[in-house]
Amino acid sequence: MNRRPLVIAAATVGVLATAAFALPNLPPNPVTDTIDHRVYKEKGKRFATAADAPARAGAAFALPSWIPKDATDVRIRVRTTGKARLIRFDLGKTPLDGPRCTAGTPKQQDAPDLHAKWWPRAVRAEVRTECRDFHQYQVAVRGKRVYAWTDGTPSPRAQG
Repeated sequence: MNRRPLVIAAATVGVLATAAFALPNLPPNPVTDTIDHRVYKEKGKRFATAADAPARAGAAFALPSWIPKDATDVRIRVRTTGKARLIRFDLGKTPLDGPRCTAGTPKQQDAPDLHAKWWPRAVRAEVRTECRDFHQYQVAVRGKRVYAWTDGTPSPRAQG
């Protein structure tokens, strides 16, 4: 009996299984970025400060105007086939307040189906603010770290 095809098939299955478990846990690199973009339809970027992010409103990684310009360690994950976004940043000296962010019980919106290692699992229960730009964002604050997300729901300002 020829065992060679069986060995090749088993090795192929082993390599594919290892890749399936290892790739999502690798640091960002061209291979994982390509898989994220082509398979999951997601892209991510990291900026040292909010000022380093694109300023043009229509750019994929442009930040909402309510994010303070002195925010640091800005991370953003976007859906390439829609408007869903995850954003994480650390506050500087400028607090997260103002006319575009209102405290209270925000309207519920769906959590975007995006995947980021830096995104905590239970953050949705901590929502305390709703911030608006072109889209409505749900916002949770843990110390100086801010988590914001949108499913792409337009803000009333953008609709009217």
